[in-house]
Amino acid sequence: MRFAPGDRSVLAETEEIEIETALPGGPAHRTIIWVVVDGDDAFVRSYKGATARWYREAVANPHVTIHAPGLVLHARAVAAVDPGSIRRTSDALARKYGGHDSTELMLRPGVLDTTLRLTPG
Repeated sequence: MRFAPGDRSVLAETEEIEIETALPGGPAHRTIIWVVVDGDDAFVRSYKGATARWYREAVANPHVTIHAPGLVLHARAVAAVDPGSIRRTSDALARKYGGHDSTELMLRPGVLDTTLRLTPG
């Protein structure tokens, strides 16, 4: 499943989103992250690697909520650690955020396996 074209467009054009996560049975938590869209797919990655709270919670409970300007999307965060998804995400991050000082943190080998695909959920 893919997000509707209009929703993908908002994600592609939005610099930062909020992702709402929670451990199973736990309280909701929101944090600001980057999102990229490549073709029909939306991806996120943790620059802190697997230690980031939002990432740990999304892995434990893949039902997340994405908050972007004028948009609330219920989604599933699914591991996307195949080489193609990692490359697509890295390329999209470099294109979208190439002028940011933090971009290199998102492209380090140690964080590539925190790539998640967002799907409607």
